[in-house]
Amino acid sequence: MDQIAAQAAVSKQTGYKQFADKERLFAEVVLGVTGTVDGFVDVVERALGHSAHVEHDLHELARTYVRTVVRPDVLRLRRLLIGQASRFPELGRAYYERGPERVIAAIAACFEELMARGLLRAGDPLLAAQHYAFLVLAIPLDRALVCGDDQFSPAQLDSLAESGVEVFLRAYGLPRDARGR
Repeated sequence: MDQIAAQAAVSKQTGYKQFADKERLFAEVVLGVTGTVDGFVDVVERALGHSAHVEHDLHELARTYVRTVVRPDVLRLRRLLIGQASRFPELGRAYYERGPERVIAAIAACFEELMARGLLRAGDPLLAAQHYAFLVLAIPLDRALVCGDDQFSPAQLDSLAESGVEVFLRAYGLPRDARGR
């Protein structure tokens, strides 16, 4: 609380008047960050909402997605939340619902429309969105969360994102000739 008060240029007493305790302050910080998800949901909808070039747009979105999720500030928050998950399971659930789950839901909604238009193989759009996210994020996110300071270059992140999309397209994409190639 001392560090927060100093950064905010207020007294600790003022901080505690605003937030009854450290736990509430922690919850406000964690859940406050989920407000930035709106911007990324807009990115998803612009990229895939009415896509005519699904393969290209999936690649573009994947590069943006991975670079957003493995930013140092996002990783620090995720590590902190993971470390406190057993003490604050409801906070972890709320973060997940307001953050990662909303992004997956936005991707699923776009996939549902793409499947209806015959641009992706028909199936469960939510499961497809979960597969897409895992294939794009798993390697860099897992390594970054576990190894801490181990960073990927932008080119490595792009390569991992591209590879994830290629695997996704093998499962959910139409044959290349049906995609206009």
